[in-house]
Amino acid sequence: MNTINKVPHRRYNILTGEWILVSPHRTKRPWQGKTEKSATEIQPEYDTNCYLCPGNIRNSGVKNPDYKVPYSFINDFPALLPDGNKGLVNNGLLIAEAESGICKVVCFSPNHSLTLPVMEVEDIVKVVQIWKKEFAELGGSQDINYVQIFENKGEIMGCSNPHPHGQIWSQRSIPTEIQKKSKHLKDYWKEHKRSLLEDYLEQELVLDERILEKNDHFVALIPYWAVWPYEAMILPRKHYAHIGLLNKEEELAFAEIIKKLTIKYDNLFETSFPYSSGIHQQPTDGTEYPEWHFHMSFYPPLLRSATIKKFMVGYEMFADPQRDITAEQAAENLKNLPEIHYSNR
Repeated sequence: MNTINKVPHRRYNILTGEWILVSPHRTKRPWQGKTEKSATEIQPEYDTNCYLCPGNIRNSGVKNPDYKVPYSFINDFPALLPDGNKGLVNNGLLIAEAESGICKVVCFSPNHSLTLPVMEVEDIVKVVQIWKKEFAELGGSQDINYVQIFENKGEIMGCSNPHPHGQIWSQRSIPTEIQKKSKHLKDYWKEHKRSLLEDYLEQELVLDERILEKNDHFVALIPYWAVWPYEAMILPRKHYAHIGLLNKEEELAFAEIIKKLTIKYDNLFETSFPYSSGIHQQPTDGTEYPEWHFHMSFYPPLLRSATIKKFMVGYEMFADPQRDITAEQAAENLKNLPEIHYSNR
């Protein structure tokens, strides 16, 4: 291990241009802080009170179909509305503009008790396919310039319903995080005529210090600049700007590596591992983005056990992100875990 990994140091995020403080010596500090409730409750396959289960009536009065495959619908309580006006405030230092968009919910499975790590790979493929479908349809709308696919898993991450589901928010403007990544991806492309993440992945594969899983088409790894204790990224080996470019074989490979990564998460503390995950890909504003290389990131909050999480407070809120356990230690803890889910062993 590089000696810098044993002392306080900063790491550079090549995608955003931001820095993170790493303090490996702090892993020995005692913990007397808040502990969370462990996610141990066993869910039924069908819940009469769940507004996402097949055949149930949602709060809006709409009845879900008796769906057998992943099902998507417009969110009954969306953060964005498609007919938002074009209002603008530009009054000295008071600046605002109206925003419009379409928010959708994606039910991964009709089975209320499942999560991605315990779903069959062929069923996760169907989730990937509905992501592709929604990206194409929403991104093809004239007033939609970016499509954000994401999942919040677990109560700790603010998930209000345990039924396996994710969300898609599509909007007129391009979000700040995407603008930051676009700039650094584009700068590298202009200079090297190669994908920044393609070259980064090549270096990671040679070093093999942070690789968690890999197959012919995808690699799961802990990014060198990871902020969250067990943050991970799934990267396609090919320079694809968005998920719509995946063929059938690649859809299967994507589903397989999602399942393998999330099984390792659950096996780490033998709990249903909470996280927020999201797919970053090119904007859909009609502009060419040869520099973009799509990737899926997982931000899990658990730190030391199923009941102790990392908080982004203090220094993180007012200065820079900070972590104690290094990316290399996190990778070592995850990659040697069994590939069979703990509930099946």
